[in-house]
Amino acid sequence: MLVKRKKIAGEKLSRGCLACGTTDNLGKRRYCSIHCRGQLRQKLNARIGLLQALNTRYATFYFNDDEIVMDVVVHGIREIFRFVSPRQTGRKPADDFGGMANLLGAAWWAEEKKTGKTYLASRHVLDLAQRHAMTEGLTRPRLIRVPTVNLQNLAHLDLTKTDLHVPDLVKTVKNAYRRQVKIHHPDAGGQAATFRKIHDAYKELLRWADHPTFIRRRGFPDKWYYDGDNKRWVQPMPAKR
Repeated sequence: MLVKRKKIAGEKLSRGCLACGTTDNLGKRRYCSIHCRGQLRQKLNARIGLLQALNTRYATFYFNDDEIVMDVVVHGIREIFRFVSPRQTGRKPADDFGGMANLLGAAWWAEEKKTGKTYLASRHVLDLAQRHAMTEGLTRPRLIRVPTVNLQNLAHLDLTKTDLHVPDLVKTVKNAYRRQVKIHHPDAGGQAATFRKIHDAYKELLRWADHPTFIRRRGFPDKWYYDGDNKRWVQPMPAKR
């Protein structure tokens, strides 16, 4: 069941796993498991046809303990179309989203069958949404640069992505390598195979530090983002540092 109300829905986001909302054993992680994140991504991607029918420029999906929310920005219309549905007890956000998307899809097909016009079917579905004025903080996805670094190389040297932003990265990498050498060098009782991986990671990270490269991506730090140009959902971005 979709709900309409004057109060802007979804202002309070989930503070737990960004895929299911649980806080159990989450620590500083953004997801409780890769499997959980994958389930939500699969459910979102399975409903891309609806967003394409609505001529979506971009959209966001987010949730809290009470409701799930999908904001849609349509090409040529400077408004936000907000679809809100209450959470169902015992169900994951992915399943709640699937239920909401099924209702919207059924409404689209029923109107298309009645009128024979796809644009009227899309307009009918958009009329089911709350409409809000566009504001920069809410609707404009942030562009960030993602380092093209193999995360396993960082793990081999016991470094994190945060370390890539230090002023003297070369020195940080060398110091991390020295620490690992003391632990894993064969002369210190370490395994030769493990040490080779550490040494290879050290060389790769030094090369990256000398000539860093990045991938440019758009998204939000706390919401799943649908990229209408590439027709895919993108997981929430790392928080801005």
